[in-house]
Amino acid sequence: GLREALRIVLEEGLMPRVERHYRNALALGEGLEALGLSLVVPRDCRLPQVTVVAIPDGVDDVRTRVELLNRYGIEIGRGLGEFAGKVWRIGLMGESSKAEHVYAILAALEDILPSLGYEVPRGAGVAAASQTLANS
Repeated sequence: GLREALRIVLEEGLMPRVERHYRNALALGEGLEALGLSLVVPRDCRLPQVTVVAIPDGVDDVRTRVELLNRYGIEIGRGLGEFAGKVWRIGLMGESSKAEHVYAILAALEDILPSLGYEVPRGAGVAAASQTLANS
């Protein structure tokens, strides 16, 4: 397994792989903020593999995650410890760090959040992510 993982990394190139993770994380963050969601970690301290998003007031954590999984096949992490019920953790790691995954989670949130009582500007998240990726 390790040999195959290293082969994949070397095939893509280490720096292109690192840059891809940063690009996609930036696009995801911009898209989430365009939806009016708050990112917990300051920009200069964020890890590109996991984006931590504050759950908006009144939005049910579990229901959102279940809807994402059941309707879109997207699994996001819950908050741990003192962050339980307060944040979501969205991972973009390895082969999952792709623009299409960024667009998929943003489009799914644009669809689901209004039904959970949190209005978002339709298309704003995907548009912001697309703009960010086009400029990076």
